[in-house]
Amino acid sequence: MEIKAHIINSINIAEAVSDHLIIQSAQDALDLLGNAYYQGFDRVIIHEKNITPEFFDLKTKLAGEILQKFSNYRVRLAIVGDFSKYQSKSIRDFVFESNKARHINFVETTEKALESLSV
Repeated sequence: MEIKAHIINSINIAEAVSDHLIIQSAQDALDLLGNAYYQGFDRVIIHEKNITPEFFDLKTKLAGEILQKFSNYRVRLAIVGDFSKYQSKSIRDFVFESNKARHINFVETTEKALESLSV
């Protein structure tokens, strides 16, 4: 995994870049959080393709565990991907509610992630 730095309006945003899964467990999320925070980032972008598919099955409770870690450590997160493929009403509602709170954002592009995290 590579951490790509973006600086917008004096805000440091980390983008996790990898061809492999980065987050398969809550501990992986905590490791990413620690790594980013240690490097001076309090905002993180991760791509949907780098998160285990179990995250998007809310019955596993993995999404809640992971996103709670970001909330507890006050690190804003943007997840980039095409979420239209998830047909479950619960995941659609989860994405909608997360985006309203603005601490966790589900967006379609890296540009939208940077925009949402830079305010």
